Amino acid sequence: MALDFVIKRNDEPLPAEQRAQILATPGFGKSFTDHMVTVTWTASDGWHDAQVRPYGPLQLDPSSAVLHYAQEIFEGLKAYRHADGSVWAFRPDQNAARFQRSARRLALPELATEDFVESVRALVDVDVEWVPSPEGGGETSLYLRPFMYASEAFLGVRPAAEVTYCVIASPAGPYFSGGVKPVSIWLSTNYTRAAPGGTGAAKCGGNYAASLAAQVEASANGCDQVCFLDAVEHRWVEELGGMNLYFVLDDGSVVTPELTGTILEGVTRDSVLELLRDEGHEVVERRVGIEEWRDGAASGRIREVFACGTAAVITPLGRLVSPDGEVVMADGGTGPVTAGVRSRLLDLQYGRVEDPHRWMHRLV
Repeated sequence: MALDFVIKRNDEPLPAEQRAQILATPGFGKSFTDHMVTVTWTASDGWHDAQVRPYGPLQLDPSSAVLHYAQEIFEGLKAYRHADGSVWAFRPDQNAARFQRSARRLALPELATEDFVESVRALVDVDVEWVPSPEGGGETSLYLRPFMYASEAFLGVRPAAEVTYCVIASPAGPYFSGGVKPVSIWLSTNYTRAAPGGTGAAKCGGNYAASLAAQVEASANGCDQVCFLDAVEHRWVEELGGMNLYFVLDDGSVVTPELTGTILEGVTRDSVLELLRDEGHEVVERRVGIEEWRDGAASGRIREVFACGTAAVITPLGRLVSPDGEVVMADGGTGPVTAGVRSRLLDLQYGRVEDPHRWMHRLV
């Protein structure tokens, strides 16, 4: 049976003037709306007590399992305001499906797709005034963060018998405040992101925590992001710290590393592959060796490299740096395939073009 979300409105919402100031320059992940969603799961009663309630601190017992055994997963998606004032989500059913896959891997209870989508809709409906209007073709949105954690108070290595599901929301501006610019990538040779049989395909906090030391190394070497190789041969390109990769070849085909259980199955990744096919590109999912990347960029065989994710949408890559030197992608700028598919994706999300795949889901 579907969950029934009880609305408990915030008696002290942020004044409209202060909200307007935040929406004018929202940044990313800095401010949060007046409400949040919480739902409880227990082994005895299943999912229950679904609420949209005032945003505020969560109470955790010091022995809460998540603090000791990292039993936690999350998702990320956005709500987009269209020109007519309506608000839409992009493929939320796919986020729900990945959330279920992550839950299985972390031995957490699965939340039904309809409840996941309804939790997002219910929060956006209450906090709809927090959804920015993209003026002049901008990229503002309301970023939504569903997450689930083991809230049972106990010390012992087993799946928790009590779990809390939440959704919070944060107005988001363009990821690139000064316009889209190619980023520099550090090739990590000291760290790996995930190993076969591990949690690489799950969207859990531990994967991101494990990437931070490599990101610090990247920053120390003047790079914006880090690229990880496989954990077995240290040869095959996998993904960036939080984005999937694509290589545009000189024959117009596009190659992306295949999903092997160590790469996150990005919703944006799958969507970009479909859009590229729509535009007539041959799309190939296979292993890509680091030497193929270096040699291809140097010879011109690789014309463009870009990455994608919910936050940044699509990001061009300008250069690859490692202890062995660096390679520049083409002229170091944003290539036409990268720019084209990025524009097409954003136009879909903001309702500026037809939606032949029926990816958009109206929330309000």
